Amino acid sequence: MELDPIRARVLKLLDARDTDLKNASLAIGKNAAYLHQFIFRGTPKVLPEHLREALAKHLEVDSEQLKHRHLPRRKPRSKPREPGMAPMHRVPRGFSVIPEIDVRASAGPGAVHEGLEETKATWLFPDPLIRHELRATPEHLRLITVDGDSMEPLLSPGDRILVDTNQRIPVPPGIFVIWDGMGLVAKRVEHVPSSDPPKITVRSINPEYAPYELTGEEVNIVGRVVWAGKRL
Repeated sequence: MELDPIRARVLKLLDARDTDLKNASLAIGKNAAYLHQFIFRGTPKVLPEHLREALAKHLEVDSEQLKHRHLPRRKPRSKPREPGMAPMHRVPRGFSVIPEIDVRASAGPGAVHEGLEETKATWLFPDPLIRHELRATPEHLRLITVDGDSMEPLLSPGDRILVDTNQRIPVPPGIFVIWDGMGLVAKRVEHVPSSDPPKITVRSINPEYAPYELTGEEVNIVGRVVWAGKRL
């Protein structure tokens, strides 16, 4: 795709400073795929001011160099399709396409993964479910397959979970997908009150797995799990 001047400038600055999109994304407090999606998928269209300033600080430039003066135009995109759906079929009205990430979010030991860039399939979800029941927006949702038994009986190997990547603060506590330094894991996460530096407690539902604590710098919260589907 043809990049606008700001996106092209970000790539050039990353290259000049011998870093990459993943590390820059983590440096500004987002998930590992955030800047990849911003650059190559146009999501978001422009960086929010606080993220633009954080990225400018990471790249050691004035934030004005990364500011869009006009909203970038998007090229027409082909309609995403459901797995197995013939190319000529369009997305039914009242449904949104949710990408399934080509990773297995481990609910056990964890599997090393570079981020959420790769999509292996897309799924259709009803808009009323997304907006009213899950209180989410389609562009923030990702579908991931669970691996491991540490969250049983709530989540079992092979279950698919919807992750809202816009919800990355564990208040209130809940089930989150996190990068714990070794891999993507689905766990119950809660903030440790009055901790300095901030800490979180990571718990499994399966009693065979012990809880543990991590500092905010040791963990990257990808998003809150808002829905699960399982085979009976």
